[in-house]
Order: sequence, then C-alpha cells, then structure tokens
Amino acid sequence: MQNQFKSGFVAIIGRPNVGKSTFMNRVIGQKIAIMSDKAQTTRNKIQGVYTDQQKQIIFIDTPGIHKPKHKLGDFMVKIAENALDEVDAIMFMINAEEGYGRGDQFIIDRLQSVRKPVFLIINKIDLVHPDQLLPMIEQYRNAYSFEEIIPISALEGNNVGHLMDVLTEHLPEGPQYYPEDQVTDHPERFIISELIREKVLQLTREEIPHSIAVVIEQIQQREDDEKILVQAAIIVERKSQKGIVIGKQGRMLKEVGQRARADIEKLLGSKVYLELWVKVQENWRNRPHQLREFGFNQDEY
Repeated sequence: MQNQFKSGFVAIIGRPNVGKSTFMNRVIGQKIAIMSDKAQTTRNKIQGVYTDQQKQIIFIDTPGIHKPKHKLGDFMVKIAENALDEVDAIMFMINAEEGYGRGDQFIIDRLQSVRKPVFLIINKIDLVHPDQLLPMIEQYRNAYSFEEIIPISALEGNNVGHLMDVLTEHLPEGPQYYPEDQVTDHPERFIISELIREKVLQLTREEIPHSIAVVIEQIQQREDDEKILVQAAIIVERKSQKGIVIGKQGRMLKEVGQRARADIEKLLGSKVYLELWVKVQENWRNRPHQLREFGFNQDEY
C-alpha cells in the first residue's frame, strides 16, 4: 500500500539570532532568508517550501520574538505570535551556546496557550561540548512539555535529516500546496530587497543595521545588452548613517552592490545591472505610513 502524501505548515520561532534563517536555507537548498550576525535580521514571515515525493513542508521563519522598542518591533513580534495560530507544528529553536535565558521564558509563556505540537530544537551543537547538552535539555524539559527535543547544527547539517523525519510524522495527510520546484511564496522583488539588506548588515556596524530598509524602485529588462536593471533605495534614519552606508568615496555602497549583484544574478539566472542609492527618512520605524510603504503592512496580521 502506497504511503499517503503529507503536507503542512511549520513555524520556526525563537529568540533573535539562534539560526532560524540558516536552518531554512539549509533545508530548502538555496538562500531565501537572509543571514547575519545581527539580532532581529528577519522582519517578515518568510515561507520556505520543501517538497519531495512523500511530503511538502511549508516553513514559516518568523522574526525573533523579543520585547519591542518601536512600532517596527511591535509589528515583528505580532507576526511571530500570529504565526503560532496558523500552523500544524512549531519549532522552538534555541542557541546551544547561549542556553536558557529570560528571552526563552518570554516565549515559553506565550506557548502555554498553544494547542499544537512544539519541538525544542537546540541549534549550533557544533559549538558546544556534548556534556553541556544534557543539563540544558533537562532545564527546558522542566519549563515546558515539548513533543520532542532535537539537537542539530543547521550550519553543518548535523541531525537535520532526523528532524525532517520527525516533523513529517506529525504532519497531516494533505495536498501539495505549491509546485514542486517552488521554494518560497515571496515575489522576487522581496527576495532581492532582502539580499541587498543582508549585504548592508554584513558590512556595517553599530547603529546602522536596524535602521535600514530597502525599497526596490524598478526591475526591468534592458534592451541594449539584455541585462536586468534593478534600481533600489537603501533607507536610513539619519544623515550620519547615510554617510556610513555610502562610505569614503562611495566604497561601502560599491561593495554592497557588488556582493548583492552576485546573489541577485544567481536568483534571477541572468546578468544584472544594479543601481543603488541611499535616502534619509527620519524615524521611519515609528511611522505607520512608512512602515506600510516599506512592506510592513500591519493590517495584514
């Protein structure tokens, strides 16, 4: 007798910077979520779609749940919490290096009302000694009744296959929601903006990361050389930040452009002409109309 096809939605939640996006990119096999060593990198729900002959798992990589400090932060936490109501299972991911923290208790308190299986995923096990894991597992087990506790390394791929098998067991029989070659439900425009933002996060320090947004102004085919023209604005909150992002004699912006163009060309499968500029929009993270304009539409959540 042939096994029935399984499908379902799995939310990935956790404190900022525990490796949610790294896991997503590992499983999907290509970059759809941006990675950075800065906290709160992910700002929107990123849906990654994994499909094989037996199953389709739609992963929702939520923004890290944290105590918000501005309207953008409120929006990010609201997205993450709402995702818990829409899914078949929840992966609560923690960083093995950091262990149990107040931020985890903040999330566990919110999980108390959830009626879906919750799996504790201890990520980054490649960075700790195995002896450190047992007391950590015991501590989390005492805090919440997890369906299962699974240690992994998303970066190295350790135990990720086992995790996928466990998730599959808990998924209902269901349809294939997306074509088998589709890996995300986000339009290319969104992914391109995220790839550009990732490069700014990688290259800048201090106050820059959280005060930037990227708006794609135009994507079109150039007639003269068949390259795709991508024009994008990097939004910052202060003039001093604009200077940092542009860099001395434009070097920083040029480096952002070179790195982003390489990823965008892989995404589009075509040569790209990338034009970037920097705009100042003071205090945009606290202005609802600008949050909407930059793609953070609170009315949808």
